[in-house]
Amino acid sequence: MKLLQELEAQLASLSKQNLRRRRRTTEGPSQPRVMVDGHPMLAFCSNDYLGLAAHPKIIHALREGASLYGAGSGASHLISGHHQVHAELEELLGDWYAPYMPDARALFFCTGYMANLAVLSGLSSLAGKQTAIFSESLNHASLIDGARLSRAEVQVYPHRDVLALQKLLEASDAPVKIVVSDSVFSMDGSLAPLPGLLALCEQHDAWLVVDDAHGFGILGEQGRGAVEHFNLHSPNLVVMGTLGKAAGVAGAFVAAHTTVIEWLLQKARPYIYTTAAPPAVAHALLASLAIIGGEEGHARRLHLQELIKHFQRELRLSSGRLLVSHTAIQPVILGENAAALAAASSLFQQGIWVPAIRPPTVPVGTARLRVTLSAAHHMDDLAILLDALSNLEVAA
Repeated sequence: MKLLQELEAQLASLSKQNLRRRRRTTEGPSQPRVMVDGHPMLAFCSNDYLGLAAHPKIIHALREGASLYGAGSGASHLISGHHQVHAELEELLGDWYAPYMPDARALFFCTGYMANLAVLSGLSSLAGKQTAIFSESLNHASLIDGARLSRAEVQVYPHRDVLALQKLLEASDAPVKIVVSDSVFSMDGSLAPLPGLLALCEQHDAWLVVDDAHGFGILGEQGRGAVEHFNLHSPNLVVMGTLGKAAGVAGAFVAAHTTVIEWLLQKARPYIYTTAAPPAVAHALLASLAIIGGEEGHARRLHLQELIKHFQRELRLSSGRLLVSHTAIQPVILGENAAALAAASSLFQQGIWVPAIRPPTVPVGTARLRVTLSAAHHMDDLAILLDALSNLEVAA
């Protein structure tokens, strides 16, 4: 079949460029010590930043939720799938963000990807093609796709360049303006200059949509993410946070002024036309948020920060370079795709699982190892990784 032959040729081309992706199969819960393709590994690749995915209290809550509410929700939220526990979760998240935005309210989604599609397409629907979206150059794929789905005019500004964004906003006469940025950039670990972005949005009557997927649970004294970390306060804020990373379960939420949330509920197709997440998941998330916002969550964040500081201070590389990052994401830039694959393979053979990240996820020529640290790691785990990376000999 000609179409199959074309697909096979394109797959072969990906392989030739060292761009073909490979899935690995794990056994057991998400934790640093895990079986991968039948081999025991020390993993530094999970986004379970606080080590909550295997927390006994959350596991118990998930089981309890299933016994109380069954296995599924039964329908979309606007039909019959919006259960009481969904409402409780949204109310709690709304309370979490009340200090940072007036009349805060939250909306629960099945995934962060869906939430980002919903926010950008939903807000853009107010003015359709006359909307202007100003998107950070290193934004996550879900934000890029959300901007495309919106059919708005999209302008991309350089990474963390507030001055460039200012010039774009000053030149725009769009009736609806949306600035969108990750809070923590998922492949660099750097923080967006959110105070500067918010000041521009308030000056130009624009929304600031913040994807806090890698900040929620980690940043801020109480783990409420980038808005708490930077102490932001504004009705212009729209925050998306995922609940399958630091929160250790699944799903996502959008927090904003109640009018924004009501508009999304009425207009956001990725929310309206999908089955609601199982209520048992929401029940487990209530247990997770209790941990994140309590003393245990604080202690886990402190331990994670110690791991980050130690890694940044002690790593010695013979090949590549470590980006400066004060987050759980620690990228080691190796440059060429083949070099990153070879490094990841060498580590895997030593029983250490660190993924190689290549284009189009990162720019061409910046292939890397993406080390992710978790509060579930111990200093002894970090010592093993540091030793292996220091002895890694791969041409950059």
